[in-house]
Amino acid sequence: MSDDSFIREVDEELRSDRMKSIWKRFGKYIIGIAVLIVVGTAADRGYDYWTKSQASKSGDAFLAALNLAREGRQDEALAALRALEKDGYGSYPALARMRAATVLADTGDHQAAISDFSTIGNDRSVPAAISDIARIKAAYLLVDYGSYDEVVAQVESLSVADNPMRHSAREALGLAAWKAGEFIQARKWFDQIIGDTGVPAGVTQRAQIMLDVIAASGNAGQQS
Repeated sequence: MSDDSFIREVDEELRSDRMKSIWKRFGKYIIGIAVLIVVGTAADRGYDYWTKSQASKSGDAFLAALNLAREGRQDEALAALRALEKDGYGSYPALARMRAATVLADTGDHQAAISDFSTIGNDRSVPAAISDIARIKAAYLLVDYGSYDEVVAQVESLSVADNPMRHSAREALGLAAWKAGEFIQARKWFDQIIGDTGVPAGVTQRAQIMLDVIAASGNAGQQS
């Protein structure tokens, strides 16, 4: 046997003894870590499947409720949406609350709709985008079924220059001010819409119409 062969055999024996020693000392820990990795991977995949399943289930329930509302079956739609508020997954409970408030408005229960939209708008657990839309919806209803001060309380904070909902907020504020006979204030809100950039064409057109109406009425510089 050559010296190289002998050295290799000795080296292999040493490695084998070393591995046996390491396994003897740390084998149970190695097994434990392997088990944790397997269990963790299985749990992660299981949770991922569960979340997708729950989201799909809530999505189907939400679409079914929307279909009921479109078919004019408002009571059934409202019941389905209320159930989704309690048992839905992810953002669906908040969306269900929004749609339920819309159903109430469509059925003529405006005060209940305003109350629900207002509650959603003040709920910090709801995503900001949804709560802001809820406040806008409450404000538009309040133009007809509330006071200018109530509209101000809902959306004045959304009318600032950097808020993406400012155009709708200003329109609701302008309409409420005009209806209340606050013509100077109404003109101020509509002027802000006209002078802003990136305003949807429909909002700009309506604002200009209201400015023309105020000017034609002779109330452009008057308050009630």
